[in-house]
Amino acid sequence: MSRNKTSSMDADLQKIFGNPVPDLYEAAAGHDASPALTHALELRSFLALTEEQVARVRDRVHADMDPARDMDELSADKLRFDAQWLEAALEARDGYRAALGELLRTMPPPGQQARPVRTAQLRATAALPPSAVPAPQGAGAARARRP
Repeated sequence: MSRNKTSSMDADLQKIFGNPVPDLYEAAAGHDASPALTHALELRSFLALTEEQVARVRDRVHADMDPARDMDELSADKLRFDAQWLEAALEARDGYRAALGELLRTMPPPGQQARPVRTAQLRATAALPPSAVPAPQGAGAARARRP
């Protein structure tokens, strides 16, 4: 899992939530963890994994382009594939950074828990005039006398 890997937004998470990332993961494991913290750490995990993929492709391209390397080992097809892979990984990284940044900007301050909104239920309290009140069924009907 990417808990142990760093991400480019770890400092932002620590600043917002006030604890180092490993402590945030421990807090998120608790039953009273805020949804904002849970979502932020999920996005952070995806970001860390994606950034690791970007670094792997970058390092592979750097190794392939090492000036000490034999030019006969270069492959245009391999470099094209790495370029496509890098483009996809960078696009994913940008998406996760944007989503995590938006979450951190729009979430309530850490000390303020989201409270359920209370709405007033409207109730009719007006009394109807006597003429508008329906009579109970059978009211006013004369009963036959029994012998």
